[in-house]
Amino acid sequence: MSLNGSAELVIVANRLPVDRMTEPSGATEWRVSPGGLVTALEPIMRANEGLWVGWPGGTDVDLEPFEHDGMTLDPIALSADEIEQFYEGFSNGTIWPLYHDLVAKPEFHREWWDSYVDVNRRFAERAAERAAKNATVWVQDYQLQLVPRLLRELRPDLRIGFFLHIPFPPAELFQQLPWRRQILEGLLGADLVGFQLPGGAANFVRLVRQRVGHKTHRDLVYLPDDRTVRAESFPISIDYKGFEELARSDSVQKRAATIRKALGSPKTLFLGIDRLDYTKGIYARLRAFSELLRDGELDVDDAVFVQVATPSREKVEEYRVLRDETDRLVGRINGDLGRIGRPAISYLHSSYPREEMAALYRAADVMVVTPYRDGMNLVAKEYVACRYDGDGALVLSEFAGSAAELRQAWQVNPYDLNGMKAALLDAARAEPRERQRRMRAMRKTVEKADVAAWATAFLDELDEARPPHGKKLKPTPGS
Repeated sequence: MSLNGSAELVIVANRLPVDRMTEPSGATEWRVSPGGLVTALEPIMRANEGLWVGWPGGTDVDLEPFEHDGMTLDPIALSADEIEQFYEGFSNGTIWPLYHDLVAKPEFHREWWDSYVDVNRRFAERAAERAAKNATVWVQDYQLQLVPRLLRELRPDLRIGFFLHIPFPPAELFQQLPWRRQILEGLLGADLVGFQLPGGAANFVRLVRQRVGHKTHRDLVYLPDDRTVRAESFPISIDYKGFEELARSDSVQKRAATIRKALGSPKTLFLGIDRLDYTKGIYARLRAFSELLRDGELDVDDAVFVQVATPSREKVEEYRVLRDETDRLVGRINGDLGRIGRPAISYLHSSYPREEMAALYRAADVMVVTPYRDGMNLVAKEYVACRYDGDGALVLSEFAGSAAELRQAWQVNPYDLNGMKAALLDAARAEPRERQRRMRAMRKTVEKADVAAWATAFLDELDEARPPHGKKLKPTPGS
């Protein structure tokens, strides 16, 4: 596709799949972002000469469409006010906590909503401009829930899909939103609305019936214009083969050995890797670990907890408070329970490349993933993919979407501190045969349902939801 041509497949997401990097010389270059979504969609985009519409990061930079690594990208600029009100405000100060079971209190500001509408309209207009006749447009995630309807009004010929990467809440929570009907109607612009879990799809259909008044039957919504919308679950996954190959590489294996040695070669290495977000349950899991040390169930000479907390939304007040609270907790635990050269918790507030993450997964004996609510949580699946020797233990919150698939993990209620302590001990003390039995089963699950299978399943279902009325998408090479 030419840079100014029309695309048969358009991906619309809040962010472009590349990050702008500034070299020491001052020159800028683009690098593909790490993450499963890019991995899944990149081959499909190439096969269909697709286009990706998204924000490049930063403020007020009007960039022309460009190609990178075989992908055609169309940047949409955001002003400083839009970043504050649309992104940090409505998307992450209203929708994010509301959809995550009110772990934090959402704020409802009319000016935030106005900005959300304006930005969604701009994304819809750009997609409408760039999509070929009868093309497929796939809209991604909670920042762009109004785009499907806005796009449908502009281009009724399009086949439109929407996928929500975070949980979708029950009616009792969703109905607090002053603009609840507008959000529901926005999503109904799509032919297929995808969710991580069946419960999210059921919540959506129930709300449409109750709040909008459309007739529904199971996973279908019947609209007055004779259009039918399907709501269905598509659990997202990871690049299983890519992570396993990386974990098997000599460089990652050597790095994993170096990490364990630098930590004093502990008998048990516990690991947490999360964005620093109040939904992730970092504070509670560190408390649980510290109580095991305090009670003598674990010893600081034999056990260490490595917690990676990737910086996140640091301009938002709640996130600055969370960082300060976590810093103080780690300092207090290490001051009370650590020894010279043997801190109880090794806390890293930074982001790391995929190779370092794979080395940490290989080094860890027990992976601890305990969010209060998570759409899926791909860290759990990445850990499983990297354990090619079949060893290792996963402690997993039952409120993570991945818990529905990774049933052999030691599942916990993250609000139950004693239950979490018991699970950490059980995972650490389990016999090798027990750990291997559980890990082998989880690895089969993740290998079978990888991220390419997720993307293919969604697009195939979108074809079924609205039968091809134009050019059918080409499958991923090799599928």
